[in-house]
Amino acid sequence: MAEIESTGRGDTRAGGAATTRNGQPARPSLAPRAARSTEQPAAAGGRTRATSGDRAPRPPDVRACGPDAGLGAAVRAVNGMQERVEFLVGAPGGQEGWWRCADVLAEPAPLRQWAARLRSWLLAEFGEAPERTVTGYLLGWYLNVPAATGALFFHTRRRVPMLRPGDLAFRLAAPRPLAESVALLTPEFACLPDDPAAGRAGVTVVADEAALGALLRARFAGHAAKFVPAFAATMGRRLGRRTLWAAATDALDQALWVAGRDLGDEAGGVADAALVLPAPIAPLTAGSTLRPARTPAECTPDTRWTRRRESCCFHYVLIAGDGECRTCPRVQPRMAETRRPSSPVAPMT
Repeated sequence: MAEIESTGRGDTRAGGAATTRNGQPARPSLAPRAARSTEQPAAAGGRTRATSGDRAPRPPDVRACGPDAGLGAAVRAVNGMQERVEFLVGAPGGQEGWWRCADVLAEPAPLRQWAARLRSWLLAEFGEAPERTVTGYLLGWYLNVPAATGALFFHTRRRVPMLRPGDLAFRLAAPRPLAESVALLTPEFACLPDDPAAGRAGVTVVADEAALGALLRARFAGHAAKFVPAFAATMGRRLGRRTLWAAATDALDQALWVAGRDLGDEAGGVADAALVLPAPIAPLTAGSTLRPARTPAECTPDTRWTRRRESCCFHYVLIAGDGECRTCPRVQPRMAETRRPSSPVAPMT
């Protein structure tokens, strides 16, 4: 489910700036969080730099960025706003270490190699690598690739790129092996009628934000539908289908929240999650479970919201860990309105 939050030790699953259960800083993040700072102009050719202070304003819309209104302009803008994931358009030429999602799902070897790297990292960090924890982390880390890609472009650009396994490739970081770079192999995307790219070849125009959110959900679910059986056959034999789809639901809900929060617009991220996940729509197992934090223990300096995950990352199994995450289903009450999914809806692509 790709947790990237500051509300529990399970944040280590997806590169977020994690805290312990007591709110103390945990392992370093891959990326500084714009939500904690005010953005200052960057040096020529560089990214914005942050200083402590007020929340960063919501970034300007790339749809006003000039004649280059294609996916390349959106990628450059998104890369300039955050450093959690680096995006590029097209196949990365001459670079090693890239995995196409379709290849990862076609054969068991890539997932097993990834799991071996993850075990080595867990052993180095915690002195142990229980198989449940390896499986839980890997499940979330893979699903974060299509989830974070879709969420970031939806939140910042109101665009939805193609998210099929053949449309995405990624490269893992070291020593912590989660995706640090994602390549968009297909330049097509969907957008709203007022997008300057509307009408261009390869651009799908939808009626409104609700339709665009539904398309994001469907495209992500289409990717997850390919991933779930492949992962189950290679890594998740002990995890049922419902558990795997619960992790997929978590990945999308979490990614939408984080896309807003990291860019200083947590409320916007929460609204996006409600738009994309308005109710339990099968095969996803729940609507968005985001809710306002009710107690001081649920609040952190960079968030006033929390959520109940549908799945567990099994971080609590680690003896040297910090127990359950704050959003763990083992400790969070279930929201009554997200208990049962509605009738299945065929994924759109």
